[in-house]
Amino acid sequence: MTLVGQVYRPPSEAESILIQITEGCSHNKCTYCGMYRGKKFRVKSLAEIEGELLEHARFGPLQRRLFLCDGDAFVLSARRLLSVLNAIRRALPWIERVGIYGDTRGVLNKTVDQLIQLKEAGLGIVYHGVESGDDETLISIQKGGTRDECIETASRLREAGIIHSVIVLLGVGGTKRSKEHAVNTASLLTMMDPPYVGALTLTVIPEAPLSVLQQSGEFELPEKLQLLKELRTIVAKSNFSNCRFSSNHASNYLPIRSDLPGDKEQVLNIIDTVLASGDEGHLKPEWMRGL
Repeated sequence: MTLVGQVYRPPSEAESILIQITEGCSHNKCTYCGMYRGKKFRVKSLAEIEGELLEHARFGPLQRRLFLCDGDAFVLSARRLLSVLNAIRRALPWIERVGIYGDTRGVLNKTVDQLIQLKEAGLGIVYHGVESGDDETLISIQKGGTRDECIETASRLREAGIIHSVIVLLGVGGTKRSKEHAVNTASLLTMMDPPYVGALTLTVIPEAPLSVLQQSGEFELPEKLQLLKELRTIVAKSNFSNCRFSSNHASNYLPIRSDLPGDKEQVLNIIDTVLASGDEGHLKPEWMRGL
């Protein structure tokens, strides 16, 4: 079983089989991300993928879920992804759900009918790093997608019956766009109305271009309590039909796991208590945080 370089997967896929169908990221321009720097994008051949699947098949049905790596593997064509999903069914017929990272580029290069075909072949969930609902912030971080494209992405996945798990990034607008980032992210999430949202907190790492901007003073990460205010705004101003909303990723200062809208008042009370105290001792210490 060959995984090339550092491989990343969502926390909820911790028990999943990891199959790398692409290496690196085809975009690889987001200023906050250093995960695939120095890793040339490559699409693995179907023969390579089938070989890895057969290796996993030797162990039998120990794992029921499978996650397709790397960062934006969903950018592959529907035809190529369908061949991969069919290969998974042949080699590992006990797999109940396949997950993948995907964004506006990957979803919008497929029709709803193609997405439905992928769903029927076993694709169950797409993890989408939206990061922000503020178009100005999206441009500054070179995300490569727009607010409107995120809304269309959610619509197509919903119509195809594929679970949509959205990731937003506290602090990514910096101090200059902190308020706009939070308010516009909340309104975007309301329009997308996904069943899952995970809020992560930006950590500026040396490998990311944002580190250079931070050192030059062009980017300033909001203070801890301001990051918490962003989280409050997103929770308060988002209106969901039925969403599992979490901020319990290792990067976050205040871990929360909730079901919205039902738990909204309780979550806001927790955040408000910490903000009112002004005591950062209520927050997770730096040594406990990580990516």
